[in-house]
Amino acid sequence: MKNMNKIKVVNIKCGGCAGKIENEMKKAGLSNIRVNINEQTVEFEGEENLGKKLLSTLGYPPVDSPEAKSLLKKGKSFVSCMIGRVNKN
Repeated sequence: MKNMNKIKVVNIKCGGCAGKIENEMKKAGLSNIRVNINEQTVEFEGEENLGKKLLSTLGYPPVDSPEAKSLLKKGKSFVSCMIGRVNKN
């Protein structure tokens, strides 16, 4: 069994956000991905640093990172959110 990671992030707003996170993490080779919108957490199996980097790139950085306060990341998460919603339909 691979290592299970749980990361508290910022900017997850809806199921579209969660879907985008799940899809991109699967593409990167991570598995057993669980996104909790209410708790703002992402759990997954695989390389923790890869997961953190990918989440930050998507606009959902770890809550304790400098990127968590970035307006650019907030904007990026809104774009990710909208893409996730469009792809869901």
